[in-house]
Amino acid sequence: MALFKYSAPSAFYPLAGKLVPWFGAAAFVLGVVGLYIGLFVAPEDFQQGEVYRIIFIHVPTAWMGMFIYLVMAMYGVLALIYQTRLSAMMMEALAPTGAIFTALALWTGALWGKPTWGTYWAWDARMTSTLILLFLYIGYIALVNAIEDKKRADKAGALLVIVGSVNVPIIYFSVKWWNTLHQGASISVSGGNKMAMTMLLAMLIMALACWMYSIAVALCRVRAIILERERHTQWVREIKEVR
Repeated sequence: MALFKYSAPSAFYPLAGKLVPWFGAAAFVLGVVGLYIGLFVAPEDFQQGEVYRIIFIHVPTAWMGMFIYLVMAMYGVLALIYQTRLSAMMMEALAPTGAIFTALALWTGALWGKPTWGTYWAWDARMTSTLILLFLYIGYIALVNAIEDKKRADKAGALLVIVGSVNVPIIYFSVKWWNTLHQGASISVSGGNKMAMTMLLAMLIMALACWMYSIAVALCRVRAIILERERHTQWVREIKEVR
């Protein structure tokens, strides 16, 4: 029950400030280690050669693009049901990071696709549904910034995110449901691991680095959002006076 007190922006603001350096440092260390293993330690792929190494950025960013959207949908449900202000603020804080990761996934996928498949882009199911995910992120950001009434903006944004979340399982299962250029999952709970252990280690470390980075950046951004939205409250005035 003690955790519920942090659902108030005034209580969450100082906690977020304390957590940012830890998650930021973890993201930096994990990113350096993951890139070193992926670029210099992992063996060359016997089919794709050296070009496959782009997956150590492409796959984690694709994972995070989908995961962040689902987290936003969860916050959207909380915002609609419990009318929690912090949930709506977290959605707004997470959206730019999710959009950046999705754009990186599309960009690195195009760079990978040219030497592998002979084209930068093909309108297959996974590429198209990932592009739709990017449009959903951009649409959410545009929507909440276009509505001046923050309560209406939060509600409209939450509804958009919740409805759009149906696209995430479409992205994930697209390689099973349709004939696409993408290969099946190399890592699965039922099918086991089809990658060399060094490759898998680098992939997981990079995924964790992206996760830590997302948390650190979202916490920084939500602190700015809290100060903006709560600027008329007494506790924010006191903070500004101290500064």
